Amino acid sequence: MTTVPNYLKPFENLYFKDPREANRQWFDQASYGLFLHYGLYSILGRHEWVQYRETIYLDDYAKLADKFTADKFDAAAIADFAKDCGMSYINITTRHHDSFCLWDTALTDFKSTSSPAGRDLVAELVEACEERGLGLFLYYSHGRDWKHPHAPNNDAWGGNARPEYDLPERAYAYGEEHDLELYLEFMKNQIGELLTMFPSVAGIWLDGIAVPMSGNVEAFKCAELYEYIRTTSPHALIAYKQGLLGTEDFFTPEHYIPNSEDAPDKQGKLTSVQKKLEVCTTMIVDPVSWGYQANLEGRRRTVSEVYDLLKDVNRAGANLLLNSGPLPDGSLDQDDVAVLKEVGLGLRS
Repeated sequence: MTTVPNYLKPFENLYFKDPREANRQWFDQASYGLFLHYGLYSILGRHEWVQYRETIYLDDYAKLADKFTADKFDAAAIADFAKDCGMSYINITTRHHDSFCLWDTALTDFKSTSSPAGRDLVAELVEACEERGLGLFLYYSHGRDWKHPHAPNNDAWGGNARPEYDLPERAYAYGEEHDLELYLEFMKNQIGELLTMFPSVAGIWLDGIAVPMSGNVEAFKCAELYEYIRTTSPHALIAYKQGLLGTEDFFTPEHYIPNSEDAPDKQGKLTSVQKKLEVCTTMIVDPVSWGYQANLEGRRRTVSEVYDLLKDVNRAGANLLLNSGPLPDGSLDQDDVAVLKEVGLGLRS
């Protein structure tokens, strides 16, 4: 894009010479971000993997879209909250493993704009972040999809590729009818759609690495996808958890801070000395949950725990991406809000 995204204005001179390097230098200083897992699973409030865990068939799961109103999803309030907490960026689940999309994609009707919400939530958050000078990363479930008929299946790939239904899911393609190429094209087109519709976003954050890592990694053509992303949006950064190819712009281990003695992780290319790191974790721990939990029996992080975690992560030269799961109506979890606002006060003092 010829217009510098607001969050990159401090790097404007470098942006016109090398937009990706400008984005990298911004990310090196970003230190702290807000992760939001929001989708149809939020309605049930029983973990973001509820479709997989409870083996809910596609037709039944799709009925949740009829209840998706997002009537209290307030992008401006979310962006203001992130800034108040001392955060530099946000990351939102544009499409999680269930394949429900939070933007007005032209490639499927399984999306927020076709639900009672009737809104493009990604577009709203893009605008709010741009106005406030926040970076915005777009989470996209790449290796794992529980809806698309030609997504990776359990015969060729493990890594929780699909739910293990008692009876075959009629919407899935099986055997010789299954064509991964159709799914790869679908994903490429959706990611391209996100980057062209929202050219100011900071990058694409891919998830589902256990699936390609459990089979033929080359079949997923990620090198081609990365090149496509960088051609479509020259400043966009790419992450794929611990690193599928090693050519990602930063690595994002879950729940732990690597050290200089870490060998390449068996789930990816992670070494602490190769790339910028972003540690992703969530407010709800033991048991871990990223999506909203209606009957929470676990434990969430306290103010002191978040504050200490942020300091430890930053001291290691990494960013902290801390997740909170919005409620079914799209509003922020007020228990998390209270904790994170107090942490923000501490950071300003």
